[in-house]
Amino acid sequence: MIGNLEVRRGKTVLTSSTLGSPKARQIFEILLLRLGSPVSKGELIELLWGDRPPGKAQATLESYVSLLRRSLQPGDAKTGPLRTATGSYVLDPDLVEVDLVRFNQLVAQADDCSPAEAYPLLAQALKLASAPLLGDELAAEWVDEARVHHASLVTSVQIRAAETAEYLGRTQDALHWAGQAVASEPLNERAWSTLVTALESAGRYAEGLQAYDKCRRLLDRELGCTPGPTLRDAHARLLQKTVEDDGELSEVLAALLYLNDRMRSQPAHQNTRAVTKRVQGASSYTNTAGRVISAFLNKALTVG
Repeated sequence: MIGNLEVRRGKTVLTSSTLGSPKARQIFEILLLRLGSPVSKGELIELLWGDRPPGKAQATLESYVSLLRRSLQPGDAKTGPLRTATGSYVLDPDLVEVDLVRFNQLVAQADDCSPAEAYPLLAQALKLASAPLLGDELAAEWVDEARVHHASLVTSVQIRAAETAEYLGRTQDALHWAGQAVASEPLNERAWSTLVTALESAGRYAEGLQAYDKCRRLLDRELGCTPGPTLRDAHARLLQKTVEDDGELSEVLAALLYLNDRMRSQPAHQNTRAVTKRVQGASSYTNTAGRVISAFLNKALTVG
């Protein structure tokens, strides 16, 4: 189900183009998404045709199911995986193996493991989920909902894998998964936090500051908000480490951007006491940014 639809029955391989008509294929996909749960004929008709079903919708549906059975379980209509329940159809989960189910099982299994045991399970799950769900299916409301749900789950697993890899000291793996999570959901602040933290662990402070700035701009433009405390703390650590390393120009620019944002965030009509109080509340960030610039200037003057 992940990627293009493919069914293996012994040595026979069936694809979306060899499973019969598009409607028959869609019935199969809906039943796969509801594996083990009966889906009524009425609901299938609604999912397939919406509010404009054909005149003999139930007879047409039954003909599609017959066609599907001939493809999936030839000569085995009653005991194959596609079963008829009372006014419904169901796929027997004991008679099929589905990559989507395996993905969910691996993620659930990782929940009960230590980080060292969980990481390979999460990595294995993400290897399975390397393509969109039902990638060759045409747009339909039921498949779009399933894709959105699955994509969101994949992103959360990517973040978990990055955080677990970071905990285990596997910095390059953490960078890989965090980068994928950010690419999947650019407005996911937890993904950005994981990426910035991984860049910090890798000693790539300039890239970490750049990633923070990119996240800050995205959140401001798309959501009208600023990064939360976790990401701000990571940003402060990067600025501090830049001071300790006698910051280079890219870090100085990041510090200047931060100070510029602080000045722009103060409304001109606010009284002096209110502005002073707000600045004092963020004094650690502001002072650190100032030290970044000072360290760079001192280094430049020494060289001169």
